[in-house]
Parts: sequence; structure tokens; C-alpha cells
Amino acid sequence: MRIDKFLKVSRLIKRRTLAKDVTENERILVNDRIVKPSYQVKIGDLISIVYGTKTITVRVISLEPTIKKEDATSLYEFVSESLNHSEGV
Repeated sequence: MRIDKFLKVSRLIKRRTLAKDVTENERILVNDRIVKPSYQVKIGDLISIVYGTKTITVRVISLEPTIKKEDATSLYEFVSESLNHSEGV
């Protein structure tokens, strides 16, 4: 499954177009590498998402093409959350 679709199905990002834009802007890392929206996610991958002031990291545990909203968190396991430090402050 493509990374942009996984982010949408897992509800980590609400819309696939937004997931694609975020990935193209190099704010998605898989296993500490910047990836393109077409990256094929594998079980066990560590995905880091850079939101404005924080970065969250999750581990992929399932690749369901569709899933109910309330079950979306079963696709990943939360690993960590860290605050981003502003540059030049």
C-alpha cells in the first residue's frame, strides 16, 4: 500500500491529497528516510510524521485497504512523540 493511502486509511492524516502534499514536502520519514508518496509501506516500517511543532512516530502493524474509523488505530502502534525545536531562536 502506498504511504499516502496508508496515512489516510489509518486516519493519521485526514485526506489522501493532504497526505500526498505532506509527503512531497519531505515531512514524512520511513525508517529515518524521506520518502515519496508512492513508497510501498511494509509491516514493521517506522513512520515519522512532522507536524508543525511535534513529530510522532508509529510502527505499521497491519495493511488493511479499508477499515472502520473506530478501528483505524489497529493499523499502527504508537512509538514516540517529540517536540521540534525552532531553528534560529
